[in-house]
Amino acid sequence: MDKQDERLRKSERLCSKKRIDLLFGTGGSHAMTAFPLKAVYRLTDSVPASSSPDDDPETASVQMMVSVPKRHFRRAVKRNRVKRQIREAYRKHKHSVIRHMDGQAGKQLLIAFIWLADELSDTAAVEQQVSSLLQRIGERV
Repeated sequence: MDKQDERLRKSERLCSKKRIDLLFGTGGSHAMTAFPLKAVYRLTDSVPASSSPDDDPETASVQMMVSVPKRHFRRAVKRNRVKRQIREAYRKHKHSVIRHMDGQAGKQLLIAFIWLADELSDTAAVEQQVSSLLQRIGERV
């Protein structure tokens, strides 16, 4: 795999309020759990490329976001650590779900990872759960 493909680009992050509302607000989303993570995902029509100079020329076929609720970790340091672990695990294993999306032109996959546990996990365990979730999502789309 090319070194450039291993990065987590801005276009691969789910930032748009409209897209987040589409993922969580309306029906049609699916969820699966691999404790301590829950993944909510939805297959939608692809959005035309934005004119923002910060984004890549084309929108990524898979966009992701991470949420760690404040009720699980009051301290931002711990929330940020968990988010870093999840993003890094996603970056390493995203190819498994992107491979399944390559055959679907004009479609985009939105994924949200939500932390469920009240305690921290080691990086290897988080990576294994993210990998498992991505594998299962890839099989279903």
